[in-house]
Amino acid sequence: MRSHILPKAFFMQSALVVAHELLGKFLVVSKNGKRRSSMITEIEAYDGFEDKASHAARGKTLRNAPMFQEGGIWYVYLIYGMYNMLNVVTGPRAYPAAILIRGVDGIGGPGKLTRLWGITRFYNGLPLNQSTGLWIEDRGVVIPQKLITKSPRVGVMYAGPVWAQKPYRFFICPSEINALYFKEPGAGKSA
Repeated sequence: MRSHILPKAFFMQSALVVAHELLGKFLVVSKNGKRRSSMITEIEAYDGFEDKASHAARGKTLRNAPMFQEGGIWYVYLIYGMYNMLNVVTGPRAYPAAILIRGVDGIGGPGKLTRLWGITRFYNGLPLNQSTGLWIEDRGVVIPQKLITKSPRVGVMYAGPVWAQKPYRFFICPSEINALYFKEPGAGKSA
């Protein structure tokens, strides 16, 4: 199967649907004539106004405004004054939902990923496509449900016991990742 960039329609689905389907897709960045890509292996979903762990729980602000747009754009914000967090917005306009990309094959941790790949707030509010230099591709990798682990999200105890324990973090069992790559030229990971 040839790779293709995920269309806007893919991101118009609910955050929890997109979250499952993003595992096994490839994050791609193209900067200064160099392209880097790797399989998405860990994500967290943030879904709507009621989700007390979401930035949107207290309403729309300048910081979280991209979450209130239609799906298919990036939401990148700074935490601790030093780490950029890369999220993709999902669903319809005015329903705030996003998915944090927590890790790709070979890089665990959302702050480490953005730092190593040079992803900054420059991308905040931009669409996921080649013209912006940051997008997600489907390369035909299908992740069997038995390889997907669900758990509570990381660092959201402030959301209270109900929302902090929601199993909205999804990741691929690390020991299974290498077996998931297609062996066709250009279909696997790249540096």
